[in-house]
Amino acid sequence: MLIIEKVNTENKRQVKRFVELPFQIYKKCPQWVPPLNIDAYNQLNRKKHPFHEHSDVDFFLAVRDGRDVGRIAAIENKPFNQYHREQTADFYFFECEDDLEAATALFNAVFEWSKARGLDQVVGPKGLGPLDGYGLQTMGQAHRQTMTMLTYNHAYYQALVEAQGFVKEVDFVSCYLPAEQFKIPERVEKIAERVMQRGNLRVKNFVNKKELLSWASRIGKAYNQAFVHNWEYYPLTPREINFVVENIMTVADHRLIKVITHNEDIVGFLFAFHDVSAALQRAKGKLFPFGLIDLLLEMRRTQTVSVNGMGILPEFQGHGGNALLYYAMGKTLLEFQQFKHVEMTQVAETTEQMRADLKNLNGVEYKNNRVYRKAL
Repeated sequence: MLIIEKVNTENKRQVKRFVELPFQIYKKCPQWVPPLNIDAYNQLNRKKHPFHEHSDVDFFLAVRDGRDVGRIAAIENKPFNQYHREQTADFYFFECEDDLEAATALFNAVFEWSKARGLDQVVGPKGLGPLDGYGLQTMGQAHRQTMTMLTYNHAYYQALVEAQGFVKEVDFVSCYLPAEQFKIPERVEKIAERVMQRGNLRVKNFVNKKELLSWASRIGKAYNQAFVHNWEYYPLTPREINFVVENIMTVADHRLIKVITHNEDIVGFLFAFHDVSAALQRAKGKLFPFGLIDLLLEMRRTQTVSVNGMGILPEFQGHGGNALLYYAMGKTLLEFQQFKHVEMTQVAETTEQMRADLKNLNGVEYKNNRVYRKAL
């Protein structure tokens, strides 16, 4: 018998079942990268995660004959709906065995939850904030997941989701740039040089982690202002901005964070990170006792860098800022002499300039994550 169980987030046993289900689903999958337990449990903690301060989320488990076989979350992002004047629900955390009946029951729980709140469409996968990867992976499952910045799922998930009547909303493409092809195109270099000669925009290079941290609040402010025209944008609260910036700073290498300044204001940024996916797999969600040490060592060993997070304030777009960021990051990566692979992750197909930039940088599309929409 199949039942759908609503998770009581005060019930530690139920929360644990929800968090640990993916370990069962991906038990024999060498490409999956588990999240850290501290992050996974925080998402269900209504007192700690800032998203719960302004919006509603409920979590559901599919149980067949006493065994958990699937899970999902139903989300009402109230600031997003207010900003876009929509009545949209989101789904996220969908994991399921190859079981259409269980998947249908999980999505029916989301649909009924949404209708009860007067919401008229469901979009997803779309999580609790910008640090949660977007979309269902529809291409590239043979490649290892890029840390937890990018969602990963079995190939059969696409059929389970589309069987519920979902249609494509937007694709997020990820590219890789092999070392032998990674170079700064002459066109990009010339544009960057002209921008620097004009002197209106400058690249800030941080001398150490302490200096980077001192700029954290300004970076957070720019982050919240850069994506106002993006499909997924909604205004973050101060707590959410701090939450995002703190998480970024925890794993950041000051040399791989680039910001563009105009006078004393940050008007653009580009974030890159050492890919520590292998260490996260070995940690199996646990930082202690040895996971943290292994993560730090992996930062020295890894040959892959992941670029995930680039923005230019709307009023400064089209002034050479993109070229300046690529030029500055390109020089840094070449100087590292550590990386053989560069990944550009989660570029929305709606951002035409960035898609064009990736082609100019010799990027090869190898992963696709699709966000779906269904009218209720």
